[in-house]
This record gives sequence, C-alpha cells and structure tokens, in this order.
Amino acid sequence: MPTTLQNVVFPIAKDPDVLPLYADAETWTSVRGRPVRLSENAHIDNVLSRSSVRVRSGQRVSYASYFNAFPASYWQRWTVVDRVALTLRTQGPGTIIVYRSNASGVQQRVDSRAVRGSDESVFDLPLRSFSDGGWYWFDLIASTDELILESGAWTTDAEPVSTGRLSLGMTTYNKPDYCVATLAGIADDPALLEAIDRVFLVDQGTRKVREEAGFDAAAERLGEKLRVIEQGNIGGSGGFARSMAETLEREDTDFLLLLDDDVEFETESALRALQFGRFSRTPVIVGGHMFDLLDKPVLHAWAEVVRPGPFMWGPSFDEQHRHDFRRRNLRQTPWMHARLDADYNGWWMCMIPKRIIAEIGLALPAFIKWDDAEYGLRAKEAGYRTVSLPGVALWHVSWIDKDDSQDWQAFFHTRNRIVAGLLHSDRPGGGGLLQNSGRQDIKKLLNMQYYAVQLAVDGMRAVLRGPGRLHDDIAKDMPQARARAADFPETRVYRSGDENAPVSRGGRALPLLEKPRDYPTGLRLALFTLRMVPQHWLRQSNENDEHAPELEYPKQDALWWRIPHHSSVIVGSADGAGKMWYRHDRAKFRRLLRESRALTRKIEKDWDRLAREYREALPRIASVEEWKKTFEGR
Repeated sequence: MPTTLQNVVFPIAKDPDVLPLYADAETWTSVRGRPVRLSENAHIDNVLSRSSVRVRSGQRVSYASYFNAFPASYWQRWTVVDRVALTLRTQGPGTIIVYRSNASGVQQRVDSRAVRGSDESVFDLPLRSFSDGGWYWFDLIASTDELILESGAWTTDAEPVSTGRLSLGMTTYNKPDYCVATLAGIADDPALLEAIDRVFLVDQGTRKVREEAGFDAAAERLGEKLRVIEQGNIGGSGGFARSMAETLEREDTDFLLLLDDDVEFETESALRALQFGRFSRTPVIVGGHMFDLLDKPVLHAWAEVVRPGPFMWGPSFDEQHRHDFRRRNLRQTPWMHARLDADYNGWWMCMIPKRIIAEIGLALPAFIKWDDAEYGLRAKEAGYRTVSLPGVALWHVSWIDKDDSQDWQAFFHTRNRIVAGLLHSDRPGGGGLLQNSGRQDIKKLLNMQYYAVQLAVDGMRAVLRGPGRLHDDIAKDMPQARARAADFPETRVYRSGDENAPVSRGGRALPLLEKPRDYPTGLRLALFTLRMVPQHWLRQSNENDEHAPELEYPKQDALWWRIPHHSSVIVGSADGAGKMWYRHDRAKFRRLLRESRALTRKIEKDWDRLAREYREALPRIASVEEWKKTFEGR
C-alpha cells in the first residue's frame, strides 16, 4: 500500500492572498530581465475544496507552487525514498503535463497524459538526478469543457525507517485566541489527528488558554491527546524544554513538533514534516518556513545559518529575506530550485526526533533568543543536521513592525549570542563576535539608545557569572530587564493627545523616497566613528535639559549614521503606536561606553576559560533533571 508523502492541497479559507502559494498563473514573459505575468488563470473562486480545484475551459494552470510542487532534491538527499508516484484524480477533458527542474531552475518536461471523463492518472517519477536541487510539479490544461482536479497526492512504496507518532509542543504567553484556533485546526484534520500522540500546550501566561472562548469545544474533540500544562513564565526555551521533557516519557512518540503561539497553522505541513522524518536515513531536525501572517505570500527566509566570523544568525543569502510569491513564484525564482542547507530552524515550527532530544538534551535555559540556533548547532556537532523543508510552513506575526534590539529583549540578544558563541564557535576568541557586538553598542550609544546598551552591559555581566546562573536567573532576568526601563526616558512612547508630548522645533524630516546611498562602510565608517564618539563624549547636554527636540523622524528614516548628528530627536516607534524622544546624556554615554568596552575586553581575555566552563556545564544545564528543578520553581 503506497504511503502518502504529500497531499495536493488548497486554502480552505479561500483567501486570495495565499493563492500564489498553492497555484501559479500559466503565461509569463521577461521584460528587462524581470518576469511579467501576461495572463492569470488561477483564481480563488476555482478552489472547490481542500483537495479539489477547477480549471475553466481553454485555460491552463500550473501547480509549480510552494505547497503543491514536490521538493525532489531534499527527498533524494535525506531520505530512503528513491522514487515517487504522482496520482491525480480528475473529472473532465484535458491534459496533465508533469515537469521537473534542475538546480538552476531550468524547466524540463517529463511526461504528459490526455484525460477525459472520470480518470485516475499515475506518474512514476524517479529520484536519481536531484543531488544539487530541483522539483517536480504538474500543470493542468482544460479542453472544451472545464477540468476538475478532485484530489492529488505524492506517494511512495518505500518502507519508512521509523513508524512512531508525532507529539506537538506549543508554548504560549497570553495568546489564548491563537492557541484555541490552532487546537481547533488540529481537531479539524482527521489525518493529522490520527498521527498525533499528544499535544502539549505549555501555558505560561496570565490569560489562561483554558478560559478562552472555544477552548472547551476544541479540548473535547482532542480528548486525551491534549494535555495543558500551566507553569510560571520561563520563556520560550522553558516552554519548549517542558514539551521535550514530556516527549521523552511518551513511548509511542518518535517526533516532537515545536510550534509558536501567534501562528496560523497549515496542518498539512505537520504531516509532511512527520513523513520526512519517518523516511530519513538518519535522524534529522525538520524545520518549517515562516510566512508573514499580516502579508501572507511573503516568506521570512528559506534556509538560515550562523555565520562563523561574526557568529551571527540570518538567511544564507539576502535574496531569501521577505521573498514575495506574488511577484516571483517558484518558476520565476532560480535560487529556489537549489537545495539549501541550514544550520538551524526557528522554533516557530520545528520537528525534532526524540532520539536527538534523548542524546543531546533539552533546550538551553536562555528564556528567549538563540535557543533554536544553539540547539541546531549542538545537534550538528553531534552529527544531526537540520533540514528547512520546502512545502512545510506556517504563518507567524512578523517582526517588521517590531525592534526587539531596543526593548527588554536586548539583554537576551547580547547574553545568549555570547553564550552560544562560547559553546559552539570554533574561531579563536569567538572570531569577530565580540568586535561586532561592541560595534553595535557604539552605534546604539551614538543614536542615544542608552537603555539597549545598558541591557547589553547587563547581559555581558551575566555571561561572566557563569553557566550555573542560567537556570537560577531564568525567571528573574526578564522582569529585571523591563524594570530597567524606568531609568531611561527614551523608552516612553508618546501617543497622540498625550500631555507634555515633545514637539520638534525643526518640524518633521522629509521622507526618503529612495534607498540612501551615503551608508558609511570601510574607511568611511572608521572615520565616522572616530569623529562622532569624541563629539558625543564632549557634548554638555543631558536628558533633563528642557531644549525642544531638533527634528522628528519616521522610524524607517531614522538612519543610524544620521541621528548621531543631533542631540535631541523624536523618532516614531517601530509599531507605529507613537513617538519616542531620544536625548543625549553625557553621563550615561560616558558610563556605558566605559562599561561596554571594559566588559568586552574582560570576556575576550577570559574567552578560553569561559568556553571551557560553559561547554563542560552544557550536558548538566540541558538535562531533564536540571530542567525539572526549574519547572518546579527550583
């Protein structure tokens, strides 16, 4: 009996914004090197059900799309599957054409078949020539009448390496509405429900999921598969570590799928991740891509890595970031056909085999930030790779309207990046990590972002306290970081109508209509820093001066190399809720610059000793035994 690896699916909500992820238009041309759509034959009105779609008479639609093409190169590289079958059930007259691509994105015709009436077409497709990249997909061409695709699936006759079930681990803090919607979506998918052993919902908030409207109905449908665990707020890493610990006690579970709370879940993706894990030659971490929940055809990144020089995370190349499938679908994006390797996958959606958890331990007690990247690097060092698998994804609230490098999370950005570097960097002294981190502190100081630098300083002090404090302080670090804001007036957001809201004497800066070209790099950046740091050191102004702000900038135009020329400016908040007032303060600038430099030099001097201490402590601090003490309040 063939095993389904991937179903052909369509959006049940009939949201036209997401249609480019499921189907593509037929006809394209190139104008000045850019793809231009000539005709649009894929319409949301033609989606008939979760599995069925209509192609109108005389039209052609391609399913060379994110969710419905088959990522052949990934299955060839990582799994025991050596051939797949594409089975399509259709109604009506027309033609099916099957295509493949190579690693450069060149399209090649594989097979075709004329259909009429009620028909089932099976295409046998080998996985032998996709080592560097490539996909399979199909097009439907309707003849004299409409052609209905009733269902489709990519299947295999291969035997899976593992047959265990899937558990889900969701961590939430005050997002009960999202959680209930996710639980209901799981309950609505019979195939996924059958594959699930347990759903661990780790609720760390004050607005309890069990009190949310709709929870009781979803819980009743999930029955004993759902387990709600309420614990204190110990961050995303604490919630995910709890799911990992619970999974290790489940005999029937072979895989744990971690999910963030503020997501819209494509349940078919969970089944695809599970099947990929079951057929993998050796255990691999299977990651899902993230699309923007508020701009649904936009992808966050395809494959993310930690660059060893600066020891910084990010997409393996810039073109991946915020790729818009409305503008360029699979066939129009050559880089998307190359098989890309990842160092880690974000824990908005990431499936980890239980065997890996048992061998390398639970999450790092990081609270938030770098826990997913550190775990991917830890697994890689143990011989287990991460595969960010195309066709496996969800929608998550993006960070485009946030700037967590300037709020309380700045503490965790600095501390956890250095800790991860101490654990995994293979460069002497961490390579360029400390230099890069120090430059970020200087940039923020010149932009009068003193709160963020204070938290970076606190983060470096926390690193020097050693690995033993990570568990002890995990429930304290976030409240302490937030409390720090009271000493930094730039953290206040002035909203429309607020009394005493600042007004700039120079008005509002004109918006930038083009990408700025005066970005300082290389020698110009060095000269800029050498000029601006002494200026800020010698300025007499402080935050209590009653001088009006010089100018107001929109957030996107508050460029880091322009703001330092001011002593007092208004800048829009990242989320658009109001304005923030940044003022030069001589005492804070001097103190924080001294402390940042001194702590950086201290960590640099002690790098080898600290690295040895953190690496020796990792098996203990990532152990179930140590985490259980934290779950119980230590």
